[in-house]
Amino acid sequence: MATPAAWLVAPAQAHAGGQLEEPLMDSVRTALTSAVGNFGPPEPQFFSTESRLHYLRWLGTMSDRLRRRKPEWEVRRDFLQTVWYESKRAGLDVSLVMGLIQVESAFRKFAVSSVGARGYMQVMPFWTRVIGDGDPGKLFHMQTNLRFGCVILRHYIDRERGDLFMALGRYNGSRGRSPYPDAVFGAQRNWQFSEKPAAA
Repeated sequence: MATPAAWLVAPAQAHAGGQLEEPLMDSVRTALTSAVGNFGPPEPQFFSTESRLHYLRWLGTMSDRLRRRKPEWEVRRDFLQTVWYESKRAGLDVSLVMGLIQVESAFRKFAVSSVGARGYMQVMPFWTRVIGDGDPGKLFHMQTNLRFGCVILRHYIDRERGDLFMALGRYNGSRGRSPYPDAVFGAQRNWQFSEKPAAA
């Protein structure tokens, strides 16, 4: 079994374990289907000038940190804007999602794991059949992959009653074992942004 350090220093591999296909109650399936639907442009909405400035400062800081992995500014900006949008939409900490992406795919859009998980957030193809339109090829579309990944992670967090350690293990198919959650928490530190907006 790989150690957390191994996940952080071996970016050539996609480290997704197999998310397990589990029976979902009809109400849960309907909620998840709704959550992955209705795609709109991932344009963040701000309710104050300060919150917008906070986002722009975050974007500049994260862009600098991501430059080595994504050299083109437009690609970097679109990726970060979409991560921000989909994380906030799902009620997730953006740094946690960034850490998960680092561990899962090393920020590679077309990463495929040994068990067939795809894209930035290494989503298993069965999810497109369970809560999508059944086309696993769409998991290589940036916003689709990030939407599915964030919705699935939110589902696991809710199912584990807010326990991030257990939810991350479930996301990776290694529930209750520490290497994967520890790797994500370690990677999360690379993407934390301490400044807080003065007004929500």
